[in-house]
Amino acid sequence: MKKLLVFMLILVLALGLCACGGNGDQGGENEEKVMTYAEFEAAAKDSKVIVETYVQAKQGWWDNKASVYTQTPDGAYFLYNMACSEADYAKLTEGTKIQVTGYKAEWSGEIEIVDATFKFVEGAEPYVAETMDATALLGTDELIKHQNKKVSFDLLTVVPSKDKDGNEKPFLYNWDGSGNAESDSDLYFKAAIGDKTYTFVIEYYLTGPSTDAYKAVQALQIGDVISLEGFLYWYEGSQPHVTNVLSVMDYEAYAEAELESKVLVETYVQAKQGWWDNKATVYTQDEEGGYFLYNMPMTKAEYDLLTVGTKLAVVGYKTVWSGEVEIIDSKFMILEADPYVAEPVDLTAALGTDELINSQNMLAAFKGLTVVVSTDKDGVEKPFLYGWDGSGDADSDSDLYFKATVGDKTYTFVIEYYLTGPDSDAYKAVQALQVGDVIDLEGFLYWYEGPQAHITKVTVK
Repeated sequence: MKKLLVFMLILVLALGLCACGGNGDQGGENEEKVMTYAEFEAAAKDSKVIVETYVQAKQGWWDNKASVYTQTPDGAYFLYNMACSEADYAKLTEGTKIQVTGYKAEWSGEIEIVDATFKFVEGAEPYVAETMDATALLGTDELIKHQNKKVSFDLLTVVPSKDKDGNEKPFLYNWDGSGNAESDSDLYFKAAIGDKTYTFVIEYYLTGPSTDAYKAVQALQIGDVISLEGFLYWYEGSQPHVTNVLSVMDYEAYAEAELESKVLVETYVQAKQGWWDNKATVYTQDEEGGYFLYNMPMTKAEYDLLTVGTKLAVVGYKTVWSGEVEIIDSKFMILEADPYVAEPVDLTAALGTDELINSQNMLAAFKGLTVVVSTDKDGVEKPFLYGWDGSGDADSDSDLYFKATVGDKTYTFVIEYYLTGPDSDAYKAVQALQVGDVIDLEGFLYWYEGPQAHITKVTVK
């Protein structure tokens, strides 16, 4: 009897193990795996999808649902009305990794995930996507491939929007102008690049009335030049949800802007330092201050259009190098305007003071200076040097360095080869200098570990 019971028990266990093994194999075959972005793209509409992605922004929470913009290094997802408690919504901070299960859907061209649930991916490093410059893709078939990504558009011009009554305005409360400042209104506005116009939206639940972006659009005027950042939402064509509006800043605002921040200015060409490798360095100025545009990308044809006095809109990043504040990684647009040519500001009295740096990059004059000796790398005293240490010569592409005094203080000045080369009067005048000469100078107040003006005119008195 005991043997029979033992045999039956062994048989039951064996069958159980076989059943477990069978279920395991079946589960492995049917297990739903996390998709890559390419697999999500290829998935049929209305099919079930599972993705892992990172929160970039939240569009609001209500009725235990949230709409969330997310992205990975490979692509972006818009999670529409995803089930979410208020407590979990608070945890969906920028960069947080989540696993989302839902259904791929399309609404008027916008690809999104609907009927979704999510869970946090514990222990994951946060990921915040870099903003992609999509300016060149506006109006192309390529743009839609970057749907829902964090993008930017530079140097657009605000054009009129017509409300439901046919009135032209710089922006509308709601798409037809039927809203107002006191209602929960989205803001719609149009901006052009060249002869093509595009629609942009301030989504009330993403960037509401208390945000800088909402206020900036309310302050727009037709003709304003702007740069935008946001998420590439789609509604019967591109209709980005804007999160940041960069308007033209005056020189004071530029001076106060943080280093490495994005800046947008309008300014006038005063001189060009040369073109090579499809880049040019340009000195510009308005009535308030000067800007140094370093290695700004442009074609040779564009370079030739930048005559003295030409007005530009310039967007780029403010940075500093050895004391010289400049705009790098920039783009520009030529504006129709009367030319402006700056008059040199006499900064002689400011030499040696803390005030001098406030006039950096402006066209300046320095009067009544006395040339003193410069010492080359071999210790030889000369009235000027080819190169900062005298290692150059008249036949090389050498800058010229010379020293001059006011009172008991000595300052260094430079003839920048690519600004005022050997054929210029300024270059030849420095080559003819003698120690003890009294001179007046004009040039741009460049900075290199102190003032080191790039001289464009030399007058020996």
